[in-house]
Amino acid sequence: MRRAAPFVLALALFAAALGRDGFDRWVDTTVLPPLVVETSVEMLDRNGTLLRAYTVADGRWRLDVSLDGVDPRYLDMLIAYEDKRFYRHHGVDPVAMLRAVGQALRNGRIISGGSTLTMQVARLLENGPTGEWHGKLRQLRLALALERHLTKQQILALYVNRAPFGGNLEGVRAATFAYFGKEPRRLTPAEAALMVALPQSPERRRPDRYHGAAHDARDRVLARMVGDGVLTDDTRRAAMTEPVPDRRIDFPRLAAHLTDRLRSEDPSAQIHRLTLEAALQARLETLAERAAHEAGRRQSIAIMVADHTTGEILASVGSAGYADDDREGFVDMTRAMRSPGSTLKPLIYGLAFDRGLAHPETLIEDRPTAFAGYTPQNFDGAFRGTIRIRDALALSLNIPVVKLLDALGPARLLVHLRRAGTATEFPGTNPGLAVALGGIGVSLDGLIRLYASLAHGGAAVPIHVRQDADLPARPRKVLSPESAWMVADILSDIPPPPGAARNGLAYKTGTSYGHRDAWALGFDGTHVAGVWMGRPDGTPVPGAFGGEVAAPILFETFALLKSRLDRLPAPPPSTLIVGHAGLPDPLKHFRPRDAAFADDPDAPTVAFPPDGAILETSDHLLTVKVRDGAPPFTWLADGRPVLTRSHDRNAVIELSGPGFVTLSVIDAKGRAARTTVQLD
Repeated sequence: MRRAAPFVLALALFAAALGRDGFDRWVDTTVLPPLVVETSVEMLDRNGTLLRAYTVADGRWRLDVSLDGVDPRYLDMLIAYEDKRFYRHHGVDPVAMLRAVGQALRNGRIISGGSTLTMQVARLLENGPTGEWHGKLRQLRLALALERHLTKQQILALYVNRAPFGGNLEGVRAATFAYFGKEPRRLTPAEAALMVALPQSPERRRPDRYHGAAHDARDRVLARMVGDGVLTDDTRRAAMTEPVPDRRIDFPRLAAHLTDRLRSEDPSAQIHRLTLEAALQARLETLAERAAHEAGRRQSIAIMVADHTTGEILASVGSAGYADDDREGFVDMTRAMRSPGSTLKPLIYGLAFDRGLAHPETLIEDRPTAFAGYTPQNFDGAFRGTIRIRDALALSLNIPVVKLLDALGPARLLVHLRRAGTATEFPGTNPGLAVALGGIGVSLDGLIRLYASLAHGGAAVPIHVRQDADLPARPRKVLSPESAWMVADILSDIPPPPGAARNGLAYKTGTSYGHRDAWALGFDGTHVAGVWMGRPDGTPVPGAFGGEVAAPILFETFALLKSRLDRLPAPPPSTLIVGHAGLPDPLKHFRPRDAAFADDPDAPTVAFPPDGAILETSDHLLTVKVRDGAPPFTWLADGRPVLTRSHDRNAVIELSGPGFVTLSVIDAKGRAARTTVQLD
């Protein structure tokens, strides 16, 4: 009887308050506790799927959810079980209260509390004692006040977000993730019944600790639902055969490195909406873990995938395992600056095409060569003699690419890397020719940006991961469309690794000095992907080559991304597609023109237009003038011949359209001059 006394006294006080003229003022002057509570920061993928959530400051999981995000059947069962007259009372249900008091008086103990859902919300908001009369009275007063300030839907939303579900779980959404591994949007009758039962005694009914108690409580809810007309008896019997979970499921932690970084960049944001695709991210994380374990102890891996038509990052795997200390899994290897090996070679060849130095069918010498004391060697130590540029890139030979960079200048390479959005690090103040072979620091993120520009017609792609990213209005030009297509055409002809299908993927591998980094980058008509493998601490991995360890993972990545590759685009109409015999004479054999003729007083120079000029042209026709040099002259625009065998020093050439264009003139002795202008 003593346990029922507080409720009898509270009811008496409540009745006395009802009789006073000041009742309305008593309710209206109630000070409401804060209705907004801290909820977990969430990282959502492109479809709204939860990628990652973080506990709130007190270590609790409290995931915000609207009523629209909760299974309607769960709400029906909750109201039927806890507060049948929820939509008819004003915070306190006198019928339920009188029934509870009568049961307590008859039985000498509390049979039912008589609390409405609004009263339970009041208790959750204040988190204060309710067993004593003054606690119960405060709960009654607050419930009445809540009903005057909030709608029924708002009160119900407070309950589903604040109800305790055992341990550090608050709110139905946190509970369904922890026990079922899913959102509460769609629940089975058995799952909904368990969610109704747990808040009544969240610690004593925790399924992961007191499985039997949780099972019995769920079944009691199911039985009541039949009597209340919420479920049929057949549905109840089927639901009772469904097992109750006996352990908690870990909350999603996909793209852990990326989400940590994004949270630190914008700590005030509650919801981060990303371009990632959760299912693909999960598949690639599994692939990364397997590949690293097969590679050996202390080795890690990083994988990135982006859509180069939009710039959206679809997946970002920073390591083989976020919590794998043996592999330094906490290090995000998509951002680490490492030697790129041979992966910059396609850009160097593309720049040579743009500058009129070479064409895929141009012949070049692969022979021992010294460059002011720098004597690079091919990876296998062999030399191929005279070889086509196309084959030199496909075979990833070192001597030819260093010759091209020597003619271009390392500074030009860095300028175009910056245009692509690729950050670099290099020792000293002036980069040397060794950057062609990996003597520079680049990240996987940076290489994805570079290869996205190769795939996207030579235009820089605004790679981003936030759905609301502020993107540039006009992309920067890295290569001309013609040169980018020629590079992609060569890369798509490289044979795939053993066991992989020859599917036309344009790709390039790389291995850094000492086998510290193994790379593979590739693209098709829509997507670009990259793989890095190695040890995060930079120690060598003997025998690890990009073509043997990273390339197979790249091909698996594309297989997990799509069942069939998207075709590469057709060549731009102005692309020079000929065999070696059809090339203009100056392009038939590469000669380092800038180095050989830099001091020749009779070398040609472009008299007009001057370098850096901005010119207006409405008909795409441009007058050009050459001074000195020996005719006949060949004029190229972004590496594309537009006028050959011209004996006139003044000529008119036709260009493809507005934008930046590099004009080159080559005389009969192979000497060259060039200028870059902007056409409006």
